[in-house]
Order: sequence, then structure tokens, then C-alpha cells
Amino acid sequence: MTIFPQVGYTNENQELTLSAIDYSLLTDLYELTMAACYIGEGLEKRQASFELFVRRLPEGFGYLIAMGLAQALEYLEKFRFSESQIEALQATGIFANAPDRFWSVLAEGSFTGDVWAVPEGTAVFASEPLLRVEAELWQGQLVETYLLNTLNYQSLIATRASRLRDVAGPQATLLEFGTRRAFSPQASLWAARAALAAGLDATSNVLAALQLGEKPSGTMAHALIMALSAMQGSEDQAFTAFHRYFPGASLLIDTYDTIAAAERLALKVSSGEMELAGVRLDSGDLVSLSKQVRSLLPSVPIFASGDLDEWEIARLKAAGAQIDGYGLGTRLVTGSAMNGVYKLVEVDGIPVMKHSSGKGTYPGRKQIFRSFEGGQLKADCLALASESPHGGQPLLQLFLKEGKRVQSLESLAEIRQRTAATVASLPQEVRQLVSPVQVGVEISAKLKDLTEETEKRNEPPRREGRKGI
Repeated sequence: MTIFPQVGYTNENQELTLSAIDYSLLTDLYELTMAACYIGEGLEKRQASFELFVRRLPEGFGYLIAMGLAQALEYLEKFRFSESQIEALQATGIFANAPDRFWSVLAEGSFTGDVWAVPEGTAVFASEPLLRVEAELWQGQLVETYLLNTLNYQSLIATRASRLRDVAGPQATLLEFGTRRAFSPQASLWAARAALAAGLDATSNVLAALQLGEKPSGTMAHALIMALSAMQGSEDQAFTAFHRYFPGASLLIDTYDTIAAAERLALKVSSGEMELAGVRLDSGDLVSLSKQVRSLLPSVPIFASGDLDEWEIARLKAAGAQIDGYGLGTRLVTGSAMNGVYKLVEVDGIPVMKHSSGKGTYPGRKQIFRSFEGGQLKADCLALASESPHGGQPLLQLFLKEGKRVQSLESLAEIRQRTAATVASLPQEVRQLVSPVQVGVEISAKLKDLTEETEKRNEPPRREGRKGI
């Protein structure tokens, strides 16, 4: 087993831990091979613009909520290659023919470009850039993978969370319980952050909550009820023991017989023997059970959990379920991926675009202009960044200038407020769960003209003898 210097990069490291010092290597190989090629051709310092956007929304979604910018900016500010990382790359042998200058650029370089982005909590639609990077070509290329990773995942979670809040209503308590089902420990932290920023009330992830200055929230698992019941004699004794250390806490009441447990708790509550902050149902017919529990414990909040999503909450509400809050896990932190892409749109002042069938892009640096009518979103116009406002509000703002932050970090409360406001501004047909209407993004005349010009410029020359084919 080969061990690379200093930080322990190995070809057999089963721990696969991650720290901020590793972020520069958290990339796809082709980002590095392309950078080496740019440097070999002497093009690395040419100015380039890349934009991150989705070609189409995930199925069943009418909008996306942009999220993950805070982590993207922190990454760009700290972007560096250490001596040990460079030695680890050299030891692979992959870069044997790369120019010597490749290594000096990595060793001496950092991110010195500009970043334009829509603020976190803003609704965006297909083809609209969430973020634009303007930097030296090699820099803009190397940061692609990490930017896609954080914005794709957090925007997906934020969108799901905003839909859950929209369906459940402002009074419902929504708790993020997805840590055990998130795709990795790192993903669980990002999922908790995105969910909180998009409208959920709390997370059960202790590390995420404490790092974000929030208070973690949760109840108990069935294991505690079963363990204490087995050793101390009854479910009631398990409830009593738990309340001894966490007075008034919510209790999980569906381990055995939900209604029988609620009846016994009702007697204790009515006699003043016990105070309850809530009860949780995790299985069974939640509509029927919640109604019965409400009749027994009329003043006690009822929480539900168990693979819930926005469609199931809508069904429960329509059926008259008596539920005050929801624990949201698996279906919040997993599900349909957000297929965000990161594409070159301009290099050395030359607009560029991709022509591939079904994967075409618009050339040039762009801006989104959003207009409202009566507080509701009226229209979006995708235009060139150099154009006038088109009567709308420009969404992309400058966040990094020459690698330095020009806007202060926003609090979760500020992002949560923006998310609520932006969702409220969307037409109802865009927010609906069943067959949401896609917002038609207008393409400005100048962007259309540039697209046609770029297409013509890139057309391959016709061969003689093949006219009309």
C-alpha cells in the first residue's frame, strides 16, 4: 500500500473521511485533465464564464429553490492545492505528459474570479442560471464538480422542504428527520441546512443544529419503549421513566396498541399526573388513529412520521387527519435528482454554446429579469447580462469579486423568510402538486440573435457534392 506524504492520501483508505483541506481534490478527473490541457496550450489565463442551471425541472416540480450558495462561496474562498495533494496527483502517473507549468499553476493558484448568483431561497426555473463564475479558464473549470455537488443537492432538498411547508401550512410543525437516510454524513448536514433554510422548524441532526446555531429536536424510538417495557414491566413505566429525565417531552405511542396507550395517557393528563408536549404516531392508519387520539387528548399536539412527503401530507389533510406536525426523513433527503449542469458560455470574450440534441445551451453571460404584478410573479426574461432590466428585477447578484466576498453571509432566518416570500409570489398553478404548470421563461431578442449568430459561426463547412443533403 502506497502512502502519500503528510495528509495520508492512500490507494487503500477505507475510512474515506472528508475535511475542508481535501476539497480541491474532491473533483472529477476530467476537470484536472482539461486544466492541464489548457495550461499546455497556454490558454489557462484567458477569461471564461461558466453558468450553472437545470435544463428541465424534476418531474412533478413547478419550480426550484436555489440553495447551497453559502457552502459554494466558502469553498471558492479556500480553494488551494497543497504540496501533498500535488505529490499525490503526480504519483498516479496519469499526468506524466502534462506540462511542468501545470504543477506550478496548481501550487501557486487560488480562485481569483467573480461569482454572480441568485440569493438562496429564490425560486428559479429551467434554463435560468443559479450561479455564474467569471474567472481564468483553468479556475472556472476546476471548481465545476464541487459547485454542482452542493447546489444540486441543497437546491433539491430546499425545493422539497418548501413544497412540504406550502402543503402543510404555516401553523404545522415540520421536523427534519432524514440523517439516517441521507446519502452520506456530509449530505445529512447539507440536507438539514437546506430544509431549515427553506421553511422547516427544526432538525434531529445534533451536529447540524449546533453548527447552525439551532436547537435540535426529536422524541424517542420504539427501542426505548420495548427495552424499558421488557425490563420494568409496562409501556406506562417506559413513558414515566422517559419523563423523569425529559419532563413533558413528546411520547411515541404506537409501539403496541396506539389507542390503549392514548387512553391511559388521557387519564394521567386529566388527573394532572402528567404534562404532555405531544404524542407521535409512526405507523398505521394515520387518519383514523389521529382522530381517535384527538378525541382522547384534545389539547395535546399530535405528530406523525413514517415516509411522509408532500403528496401524503396533502392526502392526510384532505381526509381530515388531526395532525399538528410532521417528521420528514427519507422522502425529503432522497428522491428525484436535480440535474443541474455547469456549462461554458463565454471564453476570451467569445460567446460559446453547446448544440447537442436535447442538451443545447444559450451562449453568453446572462441575467434573469423578473417582473411582478399585484405581488405575484408575472414573467421571467432570460437576457444577456449587458442588457437593460426589461422592466424587471435582476436576480443574479455579485457575491465574490476577484475571489473576495462582497456580501455578508445571510442567516438561516433571512433565507427562510426569502423562501416563504418567493413561494408565496408564485402562481398557484405553479405550486400545485398535480401537474404543476411550468413558468414560460421569455428569451430576450438580443439573446435569440446571439444564439443564431453563434449557431451559424459554429456550423461545419459544407462538402462539395453534398448540397441539399
